[in-house]
Amino acid sequence: MMSRQMNRSENSLLIKGGRVIDPSQGIDTIADVLISDGRIAKVGPDIAADAEVLDATGRIVCPGFVDLHCHLREPGFEYKETIETGTLAAARGGFTTVCAMPNTEPPLDSSASIEFVLRAARERGSARVLPIACVTKGRAGKELAEMAELAAAGAIAFSDDGDPIADAAIMRRALEYSIALGLPISDHCEDKSLSGGVMHEGWVSTRLGLRGVPAAAEESMVARDIALARLTGGHVHIAHVSTAGSVDLVRQAKAEGLPVTAEVTPHHLTVTHEVVMGGGEGLAYDTNAKVNPPLRSPEDAEACVRGLLGGTIDAIATDHAPHAVEDKLCEFDLAAFGISGLETALGLVLTLAGANRESAVPLPLLVEKLTTGPVRAFGLDKRFPGLGTLVEGAPGDVTVFDPDVEWTVEPGEFASKGRNTPVAGRQLKGRVIATVYEGRIVYG
Repeated sequence: MMSRQMNRSENSLLIKGGRVIDPSQGIDTIADVLISDGRIAKVGPDIAADAEVLDATGRIVCPGFVDLHCHLREPGFEYKETIETGTLAAARGGFTTVCAMPNTEPPLDSSASIEFVLRAARERGSARVLPIACVTKGRAGKELAEMAELAAAGAIAFSDDGDPIADAAIMRRALEYSIALGLPISDHCEDKSLSGGVMHEGWVSTRLGLRGVPAAAEESMVARDIALARLTGGHVHIAHVSTAGSVDLVRQAKAEGLPVTAEVTPHHLTVTHEVVMGGGEGLAYDTNAKVNPPLRSPEDAEACVRGLLGGTIDAIATDHAPHAVEDKLCEFDLAAFGISGLETALGLVLTLAGANRESAVPLPLLVEKLTTGPVRAFGLDKRFPGLGTLVEGAPGDVTVFDPDVEWTVEPGEFASKGRNTPVAGRQLKGRVIATVYEGRIVYG
């Protein structure tokens, strides 16, 4: 446990003696962090202040993590998750800002629905919740939502996530409108005429007799969206990249200077399609491993890691998708897609920093992809100056984690209502010790 000295100022918090990593400033050193009145006041050695003290000796201290892609399920699916439980899970995972996807009921396609999420987060949240609004009314893919109205209400991006924006003409018009609003379109890239399966198309799906989803189902839509970004100049964000071909397409788009960004999930970086089969270590036909896009091959996962290393992929995003037990306790074909990922994200991505990996990802780079990377990808600093950093005056959001502590994933102990994870029982190394949101300790 982290040592806490409760004293004096109720408006100041001093985090002492940790290894401070702030990629935005190139900081990687032993230092203290002072937060006053909910803002970063100072970073430096041996700070003296009249403040509550957290001893972070031997731990990593960094900006609070920012998740560009999660599902909080409220309104409409509170039996799966609520804004309260989802943000508690976020805090346990070190996330102080989460961007909530609009596939709720009703979907986030009106200013009233956006305002509901923002109000609920203010009243019950343990993290900053930024709503992503629908591209089309009802997420039906037929008619554009009132994008300007949604932006004015507080939406920070647009997406029909859960479904792709299948109609290219609709996507083109959305991108054209998005330019004036200065907000990205995040697309779930899936050609449903090519997909129709329940897991990655490969040797595992063949052995198990399950319908496969080929990599081309994702890559063809990624290529289309890049072409539309080239045509319109609108900002396309590729959600949950999962294939080597998609990484290559995004790399080429960036080399061309197109306004294209991309994210990858911890599970697509570290878990592959073999987990569905079990292999003696788990349950064959494990529905907790059913996710969209599906867990891919080891070669695809390694390509995504290289995408992080080379700067092709801007951010690590959880795609936290909690489900009730009954959504997964059924045959594989009928089970819901999705993995509950907020509380295992750090432990999974820290496996990429292991010295035994041929393409190890440096710890400061992983921190960047969880902090300044996502902020830059969505331009969130325009609305929240300093977000994802420890610069003076930035929001007082800090994550403290121990990269060496070992722990076992026990879904029954999650704060999230969603216990659906394919890494249950797995030993991970690295865990959040404390999370500070706007100067308040919300976990630890």
